[in-house]
Amino acid sequence: MNDLSEIKIDSEVYYTCLTRKYLQRKVYEPANPKLLSSVIPGTVTKLCVKGGDVVKRGDLLLILEAMKMENRIVAPFDGMVKSVCVAEGDKIAKNATMIEFE
Repeated sequence: MNDLSEIKIDSEVYYTCLTRKYLQRKVYEPANPKLLSSVIPGTVTKLCVKGGDVVKRGDLLLILEAMKMENRIVAPFDGMVKSVCVAEGDKIAKNATMIEFE
């Protein structure tokens, strides 16, 4: 049983061989709700907030131009902007952090 790994499922113990692909997988990390990330790549055309600003849910944070459209990025909840991680004119990738909340 040296090559076997123990797995517990519903209080039952099983022994199995784990593949190299499974062992090298990226470990799951839950999304951090305090980080606002882009869901598509694009260009930041306008910033409407700065660090320290208090925002309400639905307030405009920035405009991201992507696929020839202007996407209005709004605050998902009430809070304070800790930092803005992008600048006007920045080209950002998918999943890039744009704004961090406190």
